[in-house]
Amino acid sequence: MAMSKTPLALLTLALTAGFAYANTQAINVNEANAAALQALNGVGPATAEAIIEDRQANGPYERIESLTRVNGIGDATLESLKEQIVIE
Repeated sequence: MAMSKTPLALLTLALTAGFAYANTQAINVNEANAAALQALNGVGPATAEAIIEDRQANGPYERIESLTRVNGIGDATLESLKEQIVIE
């Protein structure tokens, strides 16, 4: 009786994907430079610079929701960023 390799392959894939996700560190938006901010899904060069300029003008972010004051970050973008960022 031959065993199928499919369950083992699926388990390996699931574990690999989970490990990769678990090792993704959240980015502290109060300290990140433009390159680090651009690593976030949905943040390009203009938005990264806008975050930095807003942070310099208004001080560090105290709540994640404060990012919506940045032009280019609305509720949908903020929701997608929540798992990728921290406020410290």
